[in-house]
Amino acid sequence: MTTAPPVALTIAGSDCSAGAGIQADLKTFQHFGVHGLTAVTCIVAETANVVRSIHAVPVAMLREQVALMLDSFPVAAVKTGMLFSAVHVRIVAELLAGHPGLVLVVDPVMIASTGTPLLEPEAMTAYRDHLLPLARLITPNLHEAEALLGASLPDKASLEPAARRLAAMFGTAVLLKGGHLDGPDCLDLLVADGEVAHFSAPRLAVAGSHGTGCTLAAAVTARLAHGDSLPAAVAAAKAYLNDCLRHSYQFQSPCGGTLHALNQGTCCPS
Repeated sequence: MTTAPPVALTIAGSDCSAGAGIQADLKTFQHFGVHGLTAVTCIVAETANVVRSIHAVPVAMLREQVALMLDSFPVAAVKTGMLFSAVHVRIVAELLAGHPGLVLVVDPVMIASTGTPLLEPEAMTAYRDHLLPLARLITPNLHEAEALLGASLPDKASLEPAARRLAAMFGTAVLLKGGHLDGPDCLDLLVADGEVAHFSAPRLAVAGSHGTGCTLAAAVTARLAHGDSLPAAVAAAKAYLNDCLRHSYQFQSPCGGTLHALNQGTCCPS
């Protein structure tokens, strides 16, 4: 009998175009040899170009999904993505707090690549008070970090102080993603246990790079499920995301226009 792989659970929204959300997470988990479980928070009708509608899963159903997975499988790591509402955030935090041995990666999804809000305003307080303090790692992008801090982050010099502030606020490691800053390189900064690590990669001109945040956080989660240290997990995740971007492809829509997609999954080199 084949030895069972490590298990990771993603608690996130469903993206019907399969570039982000639980679909991206499952493809990423598969690439890294992790058995992926899902708990769906929202069903989103979207592509890389548009978010047409969002339907939140009833909270009772979300609770059942998460509780059943945690009770049934030896879950090593959990990743949260789009949680949408304050009550969804609180329920997830309540359930995960009952399993303190889990490694939790929180991707605080707030805004889609199209600019559409993916988080109700009241949910920010629930994140701050209930979920972020449980995390081993949080992975905010620039705009999410600004929202959590209530401060502008205008340049690369502002990243380290901001990441240190977030780490102190929530007692967790922080991977602050600086890809929204201008420049030829994308700089992500990891603050963990008082140490700082920089991860820089050349900016790749990929239009509609939908799902990069989901993919990166899922890759970190997968490597943590394998037992990697945080710096090693982030380094592997960054390399994987760069490969997904480098091998991305596009479709011509029957309705006109172009749809771009990351090349996630086992077709990308490790």
